[in-house]
Amino acid sequence: METERTDAIIAELTYAYWLEIETTINYLAISVDLDGIRAEEIKKSLAADIQTEITHAQELAHRIKEIGGRVPGSFIFKPEQASLQPPEDSTDLISTIHGVIEAENAAIDQYNKIIRMCDGIDYVTQDLCIKLLADEEKHRREFRGFLKEFEKD
Repeated sequence: METERTDAIIAELTYAYWLEIETTINYLAISVDLDGIRAEEIKKSLAADIQTEITHAQELAHRIKEIGGRVPGSFIFKPEQASLQPPEDSTDLISTIHGVIEAENAAIDQYNKIIRMCDGIDYVTQDLCIKLLADEEKHRREFRGFLKEFEKD
């Protein structure tokens, strides 16, 4: 792979890595902070997905290193997920669900971008991103289901 193309792929993998790290932080906070009986399923889902998000970040970090990049430390981190912050009202499940869907959409968009970038060039990275994309789509589908249920009420 040419250096310029590899550098571009590393930059996009690094961005995806930060998305996964930030999502992990926010899922952890929300999975503890939400209150109410109706919040329990959402809390369980987010708590279970924390390990998935960490694993995604680890896989991305390994791939960054494998293709010649460096995995950044926390001083480089710039948070972006305003909609995924724990809500002021700890019973506000609708804004939490919307925030999760938005975060999943961002990850899905990022993985699709990397998949297109790697087509015909870096099949290993492309394969990794296809696998991660499937996980993100599954989680988004689950939260769209939560949203349907809450919108009926």
